[in-house]
Amino acid sequence: MFFGITDIWTYVLGAFFIILLPGPNSLYVLTTAAQRGVRQGYRAAAGVFIGDSILMVLASAGVASLLKSTPILFNVVKYAGAAYLAWIGFQMLRGAWRSWRAPRGAQEARAVRREESPQTAPLRKALVISLMNPKAILFFISFFIQFVDPAYGTPALSFLILGAICQLFSMLYLSLLIFGGTFLAAQFRTRRRLAAGLTTGVGALFLGFGAKLATASLG
Repeated sequence: MFFGITDIWTYVLGAFFIILLPGPNSLYVLTTAAQRGVRQGYRAAAGVFIGDSILMVLASAGVASLLKSTPILFNVVKYAGAAYLAWIGFQMLRGAWRSWRAPRGAQEARAVRREESPQTAPLRKALVISLMNPKAILFFISFFIQFVDPAYGTPALSFLILGAICQLFSMLYLSLLIFGGTFLAAQFRTRRRLAAGLTTGVGALFLGFGAKLATASLG
């Protein structure tokens, strides 16, 4: 046993594969890096990192029990998060449609304005995407609790170590997505309609993530 963690290597393996599962957070980081470069991609990754850290702290503090015992609160957060994901998806679809129809010069000018606009701060968007998912809190507590010895004197330390391992994998994976996204962007920069088609696909996925969250249940 390692600081109250019963089987750390099984946890490491499980956390690794869980991080690899695609979700709205990783997809948003990839899209941001592809559209706006490495710096903005890491800002989005920072939002994911902060959001997941907050969710882990909330899970260990007992908020998961509160969500389970208060279905109204769970539904409020769930529907707000679903609406936000759907809104991001709609914005991507609208941007892809404009990019498809606009001349190249107008498209580049709009990209510059988007880069300068504080309303599109990737850190804030990624943070909200992370926090507006009540299922994530329930997941963290249900996953972590399997590897914490209930007899250990300071379970908070066990949760801290498990969270740090998960975040390490997350940052490595997001870094891979960021540099992969910028590479793909360089390949598609001269293929405007193909890039618009890919953005349309990502927007549709976000609408799907929103629908999936809206239909999620406490079970």
